[in-house]
Amino acid sequence: MNKIPVLAVVGPTASGKTALAVSLAEYYGAEVVSADSMQIYRGMDIATAKPAPEEMRGVRHHLIDFLDPAESYSAAAFCADAARAVADIVSRGRRVILCGGTGLYTDSFLSGLRFEDEPENEALRRKLQARKEAEGIGALYEELRALDRETAAAVHINNEKRVLRALELYYATGEKPSAVRAGAKAAEPPYRSETIGLFFEDRALLYDRINRRVDRMLAAGLLEEARAFYAGHPAGTAAQAIGYKELKPYLDGELPLETAVENLKRATRRYAKRQLTWFGRNGGIRRIYRDGLSDEEVFEKARAAVDDTGLF
Repeated sequence: MNKIPVLAVVGPTASGKTALAVSLAEYYGAEVVSADSMQIYRGMDIATAKPAPEEMRGVRHHLIDFLDPAESYSAAAFCADAARAVADIVSRGRRVILCGGTGLYTDSFLSGLRFEDEPENEALRRKLQARKEAEGIGALYEELRALDRETAAAVHINNEKRVLRALELYYATGEKPSAVRAGAKAAEPPYRSETIGLFFEDRALLYDRINRRVDRMLAAGLLEEARAFYAGHPAGTAAQAIGYKELKPYLDGELPLETAVENLKRATRRYAKRQLTWFGRNGGIRRIYRDGLSDEEVFEKARAAVDDTGLF
């Protein structure tokens, strides 16, 4: 039985993944399945850098803007939803491009990771929740880093639910969450896939792109979006999104705007560093170092790499 071919485009935030995925989709007759853990939420347009209609250029995107911010989501839910999206795309004679910076989502989906065997422990969960209230999420995140650096690299400190879930899994099994999930992989990946990764030899260039993107977000109304978000959704997974949490002290009158903005830029740079660490460990990624390259030049390199694989 022939496997469905899936092209993945990955990389850190602000690296140009969306532009590349759209150009490749136009060229190969594909649709895009988003693998972003925050772009799933409705209304969080600016903070999550959700692609605008003009950026999509008529290319259909899936798994964007479909969930209420009050609802939680998981890698398991993503894999199920992405599988349905892929089946729909292929049924209409289109090709599939998976695009996003959430490494756990892309890796879990492409490898066929199964989640049903991961144990849950309510007593442990309550105990960890109590510790979080007493010690703060920072202490528990550092504990996770000491126990399992690979999992910590894929989890933002602001995502309290995933930090607690990873620690719960460790203490319930005695194994690193990354090891438990590695053992849960399907015997054979369900898709025939190739991955293009955007990287930077000079990380300062990426950080400059991040800083300039934050400035554009603020000019586009990020503060107003954050204020409206917290008026309706003060808690939950979505409230941990980078772009909101860092601005909340300013909205609450606790920090000057300049400090909050710098905190946002720093948090985004740190997140990008963790993304680079995650994707950098994957030796199967076809890397494109985009230092000094235009979007058009990046596309030409990616197209040549895809053609070399024979995937499409």
